[in-house]
Amino acid sequence: MATTTRPRTADTALTSAEKAFELLTCEPAPLVFDARPVPGLPDTTMPLDRLRTLLVYERYDSDTTDILWRQLARHAREWGPAWVVGAIGVALPALTHLAAKVSHGQPRLADDVDSEVLAGFLLALRTTDLDKPRLWLRMCWTAWRAGAAVIKDQESEELPLELSSGSRTPRMPYGHPDLLLGRAAAAGLISDEAAELISATRFGDALIEQLAAEQGTTAPALRMRRRRAERVVAAAVARGDLSGPFRSFTEGEAAA
Repeated sequence: MATTTRPRTADTALTSAEKAFELLTCEPAPLVFDARPVPGLPDTTMPLDRLRTLLVYERYDSDTTDILWRQLARHAREWGPAWVVGAIGVALPALTHLAAKVSHGQPRLADDVDSEVLAGFLLALRTTDLDKPRLWLRMCWTAWRAGAAVIKDQESEELPLELSSGSRTPRMPYGHPDLLLGRAAAAGLISDEAAELISATRFGDALIEQLAAEQGTTAPALRMRRRRAERVVAAAVARGDLSGPFRSFTEGEAAA
């Protein structure tokens, strides 16, 4: 999980969550995670801040990550508020990095993005299906969409009504391809699943073969699904559809 150095005001949702996490993990009685059931992690119990450090500096495969977050999410759901704060604290380096990507170029919206990213992750922590694969990716995607909605709503309010979005090549929205995928999914051009597929395999470390096995399909079929979605997004970029105010597209428009 990556970190970021983007400056924040003293009291954002993410910095407040960090302070709460520090209280939970300080001596003499830090909140302790049992890592023994998680293959790939040290065969011991450890304070949550040590667990977070491992996740920041070590690279674990998706199976280990899924088992880890399944355990953390269940603790958060069943063992009370301390574990909710603890799970969020473990995720904070990634959430901070994600929020910085979403609010890049929009500093006045950074605090609102932080709040919505945290709220989105909390929703995922409480409600996401824990039995499906790619749990960590799915929870992060929920957090990302919540943060991106702040930028989307603000842009929709501020763009002049007479601005044409059909005849100009748009700039890359907000400086990261994931944001472009989010806009396409929010507009109904591609499904959330297709956006996740592109993001995980093009910009993340997921392998097509691994995802295909998890989904009970073949790698060629999944590549074809990704290719179709990428063509839809590329065509929308060329038309300028993703540079103007958001609207939903019909199935025919999405395929055009």
